[in-house]
Amino acid sequence: MQALLPSAAHCSLFSSSSSSSSSSLRKLLGRQSSCCRTPRTLCCTTERDPQPVRANHAGVKLEESVSGSEKIRIDSWISSRMRGVSRARIQSSIRSGLVAVNDRTVDKVSHVIKGGDKVSCTVCELHPLRAVPEDIPLDIVYEDAHVLVVNKPSDMVVHPAPGNPNGTLVNAILHHCRLPTVACTINSRRSSKTEGCTSDDEIDDFYGDGSLVEESKSENTEALVRPGIVHRLDKGTSGLLVVAKDEHSHAHLAEQFKQHTIHRVYISITSGVPSPSSGRIEIPIARDPNNRIRMIAASGLNSSRDARYAASRYKVLEVFAGGGSALVRWRLETGRTHQIRAHSKYLGTPLLGDEVYGGTKNLALSLLKPRISSSNHSQLSCMISKLQRPCLHALSLRFKHPHTGEYLQFSCPPPHDFSEVWSQLRSVSDPTSNNEMEDEM
Repeated sequence: MQALLPSAAHCSLFSSSSSSSSSSLRKLLGRQSSCCRTPRTLCCTTERDPQPVRANHAGVKLEESVSGSEKIRIDSWISSRMRGVSRARIQSSIRSGLVAVNDRTVDKVSHVIKGGDKVSCTVCELHPLRAVPEDIPLDIVYEDAHVLVVNKPSDMVVHPAPGNPNGTLVNAILHHCRLPTVACTINSRRSSKTEGCTSDDEIDDFYGDGSLVEESKSENTEALVRPGIVHRLDKGTSGLLVVAKDEHSHAHLAEQFKQHTIHRVYISITSGVPSPSSGRIEIPIARDPNNRIRMIAASGLNSSRDARYAASRYKVLEVFAGGGSALVRWRLETGRTHQIRAHSKYLGTPLLGDEVYGGTKNLALSLLKPRISSSNHSQLSCMISKLQRPCLHALSLRFKHPHTGEYLQFSCPPPHDFSEVWSQLRSVSDPTSNNEMEDEM
């Protein structure tokens, strides 16, 4: 894949700092200029399943008593007992009334069980949302028989939804895998809350199941396919995303997300500069009661029923225009809906171009114009007016291969729109104010 480095601006009076920007990208990417697999293998151990994994778990039953004295969520406990079945599939079974505790049906995934409880579970059939393969180009970074790593463009939704069934990453994956017709599982009740904004969240918040297994469905050999999206990125977020090709891989990758062992690094451009320049944010996130497509991060949410624990680490890499903007690196410890966007807003520095979370064009201009030469004001306005999405990019991804046990690591530079903004902000900044930091968080 061709590396997209900061280039000359469309606004003619901006000068491009291509050489310094290219140097910065190499430092961020560990001196890699394009999407690539880390050449050195970090772990060579191999994991083998003692038993073959079934492609379709519908109808599989579990009947077992809970041991020990600790209390635990029922979806988590069943997932730990049914290896190879995704947690989302278990949650769907619970909501479908196929799980009982002490012979009483339970339909809440958060139901708490304790030692001595007798649990029975039947894995449900999947309830599909129709979708079709589409010939949409994919930027494939890595692929084998079990996983697929793609570089998602900033204008693509990851998963079909009732209001957005076409043109998604899933549609593109289905065409790439040569599958003739699909049915994507989705919980329409929950997806309606986030219609139009696919999010980056852990698997226990995902609305469907996760495999790319073809099954015979009818005489015309239509396929029933569950796209294996393990995690997601917002429509406006570009960068790296891993997809599971089978349910076994999906379950193993989901467990890595649950245990926070998947390493994810993002970069963003903020309106203003976070203070302090580096730190850890441990603030729960819940849905904003006043806006269904927005999340809110606040310490007072600890007692909220819908609040989810969330933790992010950040570091300012470079300051632009005397403090009007900054390049910030993020490392996620959890993966909640809109986590970086909500935590960045909590710091008082929303992402540049993030209209939903306050990173408006007016805010950017009010912070930048007083700090740059008036001769550059019109060019600055031109640059800001072209922003069509939050300046956020999934820069690197590291995970353990679900079948071989090998650690894989990938990095990918930001696309043209992001790198162009970066370059242009540099060009209007006093060079002595740029404060690039190379130390790791």
